Amino acid sequence: MRIAVLASNPDLYSNKRLMEAGEERGHKMSFIVIKNCYMDITARKPEIHYRGGEILKKFDAVIPRIRPSMTFYGCSVLRQFELQGSYCLNGPIAITRAQDKLRTLQMLCSDKDINIPKTGYANSPLDTKDLIKMVGGAPLVIKLLEGTQGKGVVLAETDKAAESVINAFKSLKANILVQEFVKESKGVDLRCFVIGDKVVASMERRAAKGEFRANIHLGGSGHKVKITAQERKMAIETANLVGLKVCGVDMIRSHEGPKVLEVNASPGLEGVENTTEIDIAELMIKHIEMHVQKSKRKPPKKK
Repeated sequence: MRIAVLASNPDLYSNKRLMEAGEERGHKMSFIVIKNCYMDITARKPEIHYRGGEILKKFDAVIPRIRPSMTFYGCSVLRQFELQGSYCLNGPIAITRAQDKLRTLQMLCSDKDINIPKTGYANSPLDTKDLIKMVGGAPLVIKLLEGTQGKGVVLAETDKAAESVINAFKSLKANILVQEFVKESKGVDLRCFVIGDKVVASMERRAAKGEFRANIHLGGSGHKVKITAQERKMAIETANLVGLKVCGVDMIRSHEGPKVLEVNASPGLEGVENTTEIDIAELMIKHIEMHVQKSKRKPPKKK
C-alpha cells in the first residue's frame, strides 16, 4: 500500500516510528509536510499539489499527526485526501473536535457512563467568583484551551490566587477552563492508548517532585499499570464519542471513580512504547491494513 504520514516534523520520534513500521511491513511510505501542501478545490478531481507543483497521487491511507497550531489548515488538507478516497486513520471532523478541549468536554458530559472533573467556562471577569464556586473552590486547575503537553495549565491554591490568574488570562482575551483539583490523584494520571475498539496500551504518569502535572514532557515519569474494566470501557467510549480511531485518553483516579481529563488525537508514541514495550506504531499500521483491505473487498454499490 501507499501510506502517507501527514505532519510537520519528520524528525519527531512518533513520525519516524510510523515511517519505519510501515516500511517494515512492506508498504511504500511518504512523509508529507502539511505546510508544503496546497490544493486545487475547483478541479473535477480534487488535487493536492506539493512543493512547487508536484501533484500528489492518491494514497491508500493517510496517518494525520496534526499539531494544534496547524489544526485548521491541516484538517483542510486531510479533507482533500478524504475526497480522493484515501482512508484517514483519524478524520478531520474528529480531529477538530479533539483539539477543542471545551467541545470535547461538552460531548463527554452528555454520556452518563463517562465522568469528567467539575468544569467551568465563562467569558467575563465579572463571573470569576461564581466560576470558582461552581467547581468547588480552591485548590483548582486553570487551563488554556489552546495548551498542549501540560503547557498553559496552572494550579491555584487559594480562591484569591485563582481569581487573579483567571482575570489575568481574561485580560489577555485567552480562552480558559476552570476545573476542580482532584487531590487524591496526587500528581498521577493514566494515559490509555486506543486503536479502534481496544485499549492496546496504558501507562501511569507520575509528576516530577514539586510538580502537579504528570506530563512526561515536563519531567514526569511513565510506569506500567493495569487498568480496570471501567477505565478500559470509559477510554473506548470516549474515543468513539469523539469519533477518533486512534487517540490517547487521559484520565485520573478519584474517590468517585475514573474521570476523563482530555483526549489527544495525535498522542506521542515514545513514552508509551518505552514504558510498555508494546510496538504501537506497528499496531497502527496493522489497523490501517485491516480497514483498507476490508473496504477493497466491499462489492460496488448497485446503480
